[in-house]
Amino acid sequence: MERWFVKNIKPNKQIESKFGISEFVGKIIASRNITDEESVKKFINPNIENLRNPRKMKDIDKAVKIIKEKIANKSKIRIIGDYDIDGIMSTYSLFTGFERCGANVDYDIPDRITDGYGINTRLIDKAKEEGIDTIITCDNGISAIEPIKYAKKMGLTVIVTDHHDVPFTEDDDGERTFILPDADCVINPKRKDCEYEFKELCGAGVAYKLVQVLYEEMGIDESECHELIEFVSIATVCDVVDLVDENRIFVKNGLEMINNTSNTGLESLIRATGIEDKNISVYHLGFVIGPCMNASGRLGSAKRSIELLLSEDLEESDLIAKELNNLNEKRKDMTKKGVEKAIEIVENNNLKEDKVLVIYVPDLHESLAGIVAGRVKDKYNKPTIVLTVSESGAKGSGRSIEEYNMFEELLKCEDLLLRFGGHPMAGGLSLQTENIEPLREKLNKVTTLTAEDLKPKVSLDTQLPLDFINYKLIDELEMLQPFGKGNSKPLFGDKNIEIIKASILGKNKNVLKLRILTQNKKHIDGIYFGDIENFDDKVINRYGRSELDKLYQGAKNDVSLDMAFNPDTNTYNGRTSIQLVIKNFR
Repeated sequence: MERWFVKNIKPNKQIESKFGISEFVGKIIASRNITDEESVKKFINPNIENLRNPRKMKDIDKAVKIIKEKIANKSKIRIIGDYDIDGIMSTYSLFTGFERCGANVDYDIPDRITDGYGINTRLIDKAKEEGIDTIITCDNGISAIEPIKYAKKMGLTVIVTDHHDVPFTEDDDGERTFILPDADCVINPKRKDCEYEFKELCGAGVAYKLVQVLYEEMGIDESECHELIEFVSIATVCDVVDLVDENRIFVKNGLEMINNTSNTGLESLIRATGIEDKNISVYHLGFVIGPCMNASGRLGSAKRSIELLLSEDLEESDLIAKELNNLNEKRKDMTKKGVEKAIEIVENNNLKEDKVLVIYVPDLHESLAGIVAGRVKDKYNKPTIVLTVSESGAKGSGRSIEEYNMFEELLKCEDLLLRFGGHPMAGGLSLQTENIEPLREKLNKVTTLTAEDLKPKVSLDTQLPLDFINYKLIDELEMLQPFGKGNSKPLFGDKNIEIIKASILGKNKNVLKLRILTQNKKHIDGIYFGDIENFDDKVINRYGRSELDKLYQGAKNDVSLDMAFNPDTNTYNGRTSIQLVIKNFR
């Protein structure tokens, strides 16, 4: 049983008036906790000119001063990124920006399997052997206390750029002491002593800020820095940070750039994935382009994705793009099998009663543990950790729900773990195989999750009677794009909606179309892409089999539903009409 909520946060009338927005739009913006004037301004006008001043970021001026000296002295600089899409785009942005400034620069990325996440002693030894003077991390480094201490001991200059939470120790009274790595500079808006107002940038966003100040100091026109925004936008969407404030500016402008990109590699990937005739949106970044580039770091080397973006040879870029697309298809197949196996383990091993799922799938490729955990979490609406075999025993990833802080809960079990890290919604961990069952038991013993917490939530922006929906309202909603985390597509609801007829469509018979009657006796269509069998069962349980049969026959029936929906338009045979995209019903 789902829990339905209506936010109904009152908008600020003065702000509505100042920015010329309707009460309807004002209410939706307020429901995203965008309430102060500066935040509303950035939301309504997501222009590049509204990006925040990067010099407010702690250590950024100091870092640029060091980098300028290294460039002047022709010192060898190495960027060390990460193997996911944020790390790839961070590395590309820094490498491109530094090269433009005349730096003697190259890059390296850890191998997901042999190195694990972030900078390590092997990469540091390699850098030292190859005559590197300065290491700059991106999308990693904030928790690399020992490796960076080692790098400094080796005589290297180290600059950290990262966006992850700052690590801490906690005493018996719960008092926390935050620990920064002993680098020459640590650029991370989440530092407690950083005055930068927006804390939710992804790694590529932080890297962009560094390039922004470097260009300014080197006398390079700001417009050249703006060219990197299309790559920052991909990382911003794929790293699932909130699409508000500067992130919204990056994505809104980045999408326009991507749809007119001159990057040879990106053009090749767009063609290889068959989306060259599409208006590329957040969906395509998150579910097509991003996964292809991520697949290189999962099943191959993330360096291939950077090589793609750096390539200016069409034949070479087409070859790499095809390789990445094939890798992603292979990854999809492996993921599907991994999810099926994980669900089978839950169903057949009395794990369904657990509030926190810990699933050991020995033959799963370790790079897929996080994706599989996310899918299982979605199915059961429970925090889920998926583990597989590793060199040290077992290794895996977890994905959480809003009511459960995964990092905090893993902290309670650190005596059972070899290594762990993360944030409230996700975590990574390694442990001895014999500690898997004790971990499962302890996580479930110490959790404060209630049965109510585990009920899926349907959060509505406001109640919206169907007769209020028109083309003007739908146009107003379009101005709120791009949608994503922190700015989800507005969800509305209404009660006791009469259903005239139901029909099943689609090649795979997986789309439910409902003909709906409004209070004012107007007809409107609704489309549902969910579990049709579940829909049928709910109607039968509430109204009986005969009423369901009438519904599919288009005969007069007694069926009415509460619905959660997005208003949309549908164009068919040159005719455009309003339709509802139904997300939930009861």
